Amino acid sequence: MAPRFSSFSSPLWILLLGFILCKVDGTDQTVSAHLHVDLKTVQPRDSCLPSVNVKFAAGGSSGRNWTSLRVVHRHGPCSPFAGQQKQLSHAKILDLDQARVDDIHRIVSHYKPLATSDSATTLPARSGAYIGSGNYVVTVGFGTPKKDQTVIFDTGSSVSWIQCRPCVSCYEQEAPLFDPSLSSTYANIPCASSFCDELGNPTCSASNCMYGVNYLDNSSTFGFYVQDTLTLSADSIPGFRFGCGDNNTGLFHGNDGLLGLGRDKPSIVSQTYTKYGGVFSYCLPLTSSSVGYLAFGSYPAGNLMLTPMLSNPSDPRFYYLALTGISVDGQLLSVPPSIFNNSGTVIDSGTVITRLPDTAYSALRSAFRQGMTAYKRVPGYELLDTCYDFSGSDGKGNIPSVALHLGGGVTINLGKARVLYTLSSSQTCLAFASNGDDSSVGILGNTQQKGFNVLYDINKRVIGFGPGGCS
Repeated sequence: MAPRFSSFSSPLWILLLGFILCKVDGTDQTVSAHLHVDLKTVQPRDSCLPSVNVKFAAGGSSGRNWTSLRVVHRHGPCSPFAGQQKQLSHAKILDLDQARVDDIHRIVSHYKPLATSDSATTLPARSGAYIGSGNYVVTVGFGTPKKDQTVIFDTGSSVSWIQCRPCVSCYEQEAPLFDPSLSSTYANIPCASSFCDELGNPTCSASNCMYGVNYLDNSSTFGFYVQDTLTLSADSIPGFRFGCGDNNTGLFHGNDGLLGLGRDKPSIVSQTYTKYGGVFSYCLPLTSSSVGYLAFGSYPAGNLMLTPMLSNPSDPRFYYLALTGISVDGQLLSVPPSIFNNSGTVIDSGTVITRLPDTAYSALRSAFRQGMTAYKRVPGYELLDTCYDFSGSDGKGNIPSVALHLGGGVTINLGKARVLYTLSSSQTCLAFASNGDDSSVGILGNTQQKGFNVLYDINKRVIGFGPGGCS
């Protein structure tokens, strides 16, 4: 049976949204025109570009506290690990991306439906999606006095964790391992605590709560579930609950752990609800040589187009939205709305390439290829099957525009780096892929989110998109 999706928004809110046709244009181009692309502007450089001064709405969200963090790509020149980590090949990046997608599909299809609460403060008690290592990192502080740790942030995971001393088996990281004995505010969480129950199926050791996370990419982390002070920029979060991993393996090398932004009780979003109101936003940098942000408790300044935040009773841990259609050069593709509605769509910060139901992807691919007849087709690469040679075009390209239509009449116009995945000047590919069927959940990946202000407001049950997020 296809999953049923429901909006967290009130019927009046949806009605008001439906009367408005909103367009978010990150390209300054009209939807109907081809995109004139300078490929050099969407390629990473060898050095990090200067940080931007992102403006946020005055007073944050409803006058609440807010704070922001610097976001960089974990493998780019802006990363704290620049020059110290082995760069991943495109093949490895796409292989890991497929492993993450497989895990999302497995999680959504295997869990039985649960009733979701209408209260934003009472989220389902699940331990979060265990779905791979992600792409973007922030630096936060743990303990008193604080020790900075650079962690991947992930909307598809809820349990936050870092590597801790004493360590049975830890992968290499650049910063010293977190030492609980040096923090005056550290405490283990007892097995009898309700906080331990948040993990779903916790285990115990000497009456202390234990956590364990297995990822489909063969990474894993195990250790004690603990609490300590978390520092976000100038804000302190006392009693923050996270995993203190003493047995960790896999593909997190160089990074100190993970910050979970999912919707379950263990997530930072749930734990800081009183302080930040269930509001966070981010901008993922357009290239790995530029900088973005992750903010809690504040709306980014500027126009934000809001689409309802949906829930899937089969697994309420993910953030869902309604993808209702796709346009190429201003022409709506002939895809039955039921194709999108039956599968549903997750928005995920850690998936690189957007996955579409096969019927929708086939229509997009066909229309995109028709608009690319001036360019030489080249063989596909891994999961990318529509690729072209731009080497003879002096770095310039003229490609079809692509727009995504979302619930509430929101239209996101994609451009430049959001339509193409460039392996080299002689092999640049359409940055979408098929799920292989029409029943698996669709995923709006981070390639299509780059450069936008992306807002999540659990209280108002909306997801927002705005242009110019990293500039």
